[in-house]
Amino acid sequence: MKKGLFAFLTTAPLLFLSGCESKLVVFDPQGPVARSITELINWSLIWMLLVVVVVFGLFGYIVWKYREKKDNLDYEPPDEHGSTLLEIIWTAIPILIVVALTIPTVKTLYALEEVPQGYEDKEPITIHVTSADWKWIFSYPEEGIETVNYVNIPADTPILFKLTSASTMQSFWVPALGGQKYTMGKMETEMYLIADYPGSYEGQNTNFNGRGYADMKFEVLAQTRSEYDKWVQEVKETAPKLTEEEYEELLKPTHLGRLTFSNTHLDWVNHADHNSKTYTHPELYRGHGYQGKIFEEEDNYRNKTSDDIDEHDHQEDTEHGGDHSGH
Repeated sequence: MKKGLFAFLTTAPLLFLSGCESKLVVFDPQGPVARSITELINWSLIWMLLVVVVVFGLFGYIVWKYREKKDNLDYEPPDEHGSTLLEIIWTAIPILIVVALTIPTVKTLYALEEVPQGYEDKEPITIHVTSADWKWIFSYPEEGIETVNYVNIPADTPILFKLTSASTMQSFWVPALGGQKYTMGKMETEMYLIADYPGSYEGQNTNFNGRGYADMKFEVLAQTRSEYDKWVQEVKETAPKLTEEEYEELLKPTHLGRLTFSNTHLDWVNHADHNSKTYTHPELYRGHGYQGKIFEEEDNYRNKTSDDIDEHDHQEDTEHGGDHSGH
């Protein structure tokens, strides 16, 4: 019976976990921001594991040591007034654990508000992020272009995302590159993200805001610098202009595929402005349009080394240069 129980305990987890992915995205960071968050998570897990091991260990020890046996069936414990030393110990230990978790958490959170260490001398690229039901709009004010449901960035370069919302509150999250931040109408939050190497990473909304939020996803495509510059120039030369009427239609609660424009809606509205118009359409929330194809293919650059990237940078034609232009 003991052998059967042991076999069950060793194989049961495999049955429950067989459908899970081999690794979680948050534990496979692809940039310095994500790494700092992963290190904080690991630090917290160590302390939680320590607490669990000690508590369950003491529980098992006490249950076994003070169990009822034949030689103590009539045992009556004496009256005790407790131990002052023990009271101090089990009060001080949780306080020390909270301090050990709080200090690195606060330091990490404040550090995330600045350009990551080691990138202070690199000029960040600013991208305005506007969330709407149920899509993501990315505006490049310096380049004068705009994309929907995908954002291209150069690798190894700090990106300053300025986050706001055209309607309801959403949450902007790219697990492989960093943590999440809320987007709110008539307000603006900021987030720095960096991708170590070229790669394709999934972003999503993690704040429930209606029936379409689960499919409110986007792609972050980190490119080599030459690919990124080539893409920007291509968009400027070939993408259509976005009109104010088209933009207001785009903000209605629908799912869309990828869109690309050679101007930005910042020319006539900035949703972070306290006096800006609110684009909500509650009468349309009962139904929405066709779910567009957001991701065209699997990760494009993963597992490439830095040497591969340098060699790739000198090639005149790139394999994936035009696959993600979106227009």
